[in-house]
Amino acid sequence: MSDPQSRRPPPPVPVTILTGFLGSGKTTLLNRMLADPALADVVVLINEFGEVGLDHLFVENMDGDMMLMASGCLCCTIRGDLVQALEDLLRRLDNGRIKPFRRVVIETTGLADPAPILNALMGHPYLALRYKLDGVITTVDAVNGLATMARHREALRQAAVADRIVLTKTDLPEAAALSVELGLRLDELNPGAPRLQAAKGEATAKALFSAGLFSADSKIPDVAAWLRAEAFEGRDHHHHGGHNHGHDHHHAHDPNRHDASIRAFCLTRDAPLDPRAFEIFLDLLRHAHGPKLLRVKGIVALADDPDRPVVIHGVQHLFHPAVRLAGWPDADRRTRIVLIVDGLAQEFVERLFAAAVGEVRADTPDKAALLENPLALTPGGLLAQ
Repeated sequence: MSDPQSRRPPPPVPVTILTGFLGSGKTTLLNRMLADPALADVVVLINEFGEVGLDHLFVENMDGDMMLMASGCLCCTIRGDLVQALEDLLRRLDNGRIKPFRRVVIETTGLADPAPILNALMGHPYLALRYKLDGVITTVDAVNGLATMARHREALRQAAVADRIVLTKTDLPEAAALSVELGLRLDELNPGAPRLQAAKGEATAKALFSAGLFSADSKIPDVAAWLRAEAFEGRDHHHHGGHNHGHDHHHAHDPNRHDASIRAFCLTRDAPLDPRAFEIFLDLLRHAHGPKLLRVKGIVALADDPDRPVVIHGVQHLFHPAVRLAGWPDADRRTRIVLIVDGLAQEFVERLFAAAVGEVRADTPDKAALLENPLALTPGGLLAQ
């Protein structure tokens, strides 16, 4: 009789998304990554070899669309659908046609909106079993980044969903005059993402990989590295005059400027949440406004087991199954949920969350009504935002 352990799928392979707008230095960063011996057991998926100029790193043509790099890693072209490419990798691995790999890096085109790529990874039942998102790396041009983000929404979204932002061309003289304004814009879009300067050699494999959502060692999220809610809270604390009583207070100097565009904010609560109410909050948010949710990630204290928090992660209407941790990763036992949204008002999300957790606010429906009939909040109410 075969061992049941042998029939179980192997541990999921972490996947890193490398994105960045045209001319942002993504190709240069990819060249450096592929030359790094630390990536010897990594597979890199790119659109076309010729487009990114990697010929000087090729050692061997293994199988038409697969090349062996000087570092020892494999580089494959995506011919058509990304899902097919990821499935093909697994077939080659399971059939012994390629050596085992410990990570996949997906390099997107410069015009790509990252959300569909994240959806493809999270929404496919088989791929979600065999792969796990480890993080999104976005290159931002320190000279042209501000103008690019002003003209192209794809560039905005690339920066907004990043877990790591690599600033390129910071060594050029023109970059110095734009550094403060660029930093403020990135603070608005994504204050939680660490920024690394490529010119200073900060964009190493160690700094870029293992962003926290997937840990190859522990197989659970490293919440402190991944969530970075304190970056959002610190900004809100400063801009709201040093007070935060469970929800944000909006003032004219809010850096998000109340526009119907991309914004980032954090929901926090001290008391554990009712599990059913929290589930309804997520369901309402993703079903009614899924396309507007660029990233949702958080650690949540639930009343049924407050000593063992759950970690959530979603992209648009798709959410990973919640992961229950064995305990809190640090002394902070509050619920912290970071949201990066596109065209969705922060005030609306706060009202919906307040309704779910039973907060008494003048603009918030009764929690009992929400639990009894969530859809009764339409028309003209919360879901009409």
